[in-house]
Amino acid sequence: MRNDFAIFILSHGRADSIKTIDTLAKCNYTGKWYIVCDNEDETIDRYYKNFGNDKIIIFDKLAKSKEFDTGDLSNNRKAIVYARNACFDIAEQLNLTYFLELDDDYTEFRSRTWNGKKLNTVYCRDLDSIIDEMIEFLDISGALTIAFAQTGDFIGGVNSRVYKERLSRKAMNSFFCKTCRKFDFLGRINEDVNSYTYYGSIGQLMFTVADMTLNQQDSQQRIGGMSELYLASGTFIKSFFTVMYSPSCVKVAEMGCEHKRIHHLVDWKNCVPKIISDRFKVK
Repeated sequence: MRNDFAIFILSHGRADSIKTIDTLAKCNYTGKWYIVCDNEDETIDRYYKNFGNDKIIIFDKLAKSKEFDTGDLSNNRKAIVYARNACFDIAEQLNLTYFLELDDDYTEFRSRTWNGKKLNTVYCRDLDSIIDEMIEFLDISGALTIAFAQTGDFIGGVNSRVYKERLSRKAMNSFFCKTCRKFDFLGRINEDVNSYTYYGSIGQLMFTVADMTLNQQDSQQRIGGMSELYLASGTFIKSFFTVMYSPSCVKVAEMGCEHKRIHHLVDWKNCVPKIISDRFKVK
């Protein structure tokens, strides 16, 4: 694995249950990895005990909160956005050219392929090669960040939007970044959606690549991480953060069939600039 790249696993209060590390090993990842924690985590000693000093990186959460727009006046910092933005500083300190931000609860990486009848699952066993390909695309595309797809993106199988498009103008959950191409994730909550809608609306590129998919546990089923925040505030507030950042293309809507919930809804026709054909050029 290349020496100028590392994986940052963002974690809080889950020192005894970081599933992503085992998943990376199953995928035969051979590169650098670190666990990024904040200095407000009361369980930080458990991280040091379980993984050793050389694998744990601590950042100042209060200091980082003053460096970007959180979207509200709340002092509740139990959110992942602070760690997301701190990764750029950490990558600079480690002299990394590229890095990948991952959550701590991934159970597998896999690709979905059509066999003529249904989508097959092919589990990743060579993550190093996948990472090299993703970095190459990050460079060629000029994108701020690119992401793996999520298993939920393939609901509907071959008729799902992500599968048909292969490349979507969004980026969620995992983030390949180039250290010199720095940007801020926006908003205390729903930071990924806030960012890809806002930056997309001003012409920046953020992509989801359908060729590789990650799977993780439901966010509200585990102790630690963002679970407490989501349970406390509900999904309406989470979704409305994105409406504040991109009111021209995002609204709060009802989602689901039997088990309905509030969710953001992006109108992509109003969200990102379109490429106009040369035939409309004024001569």
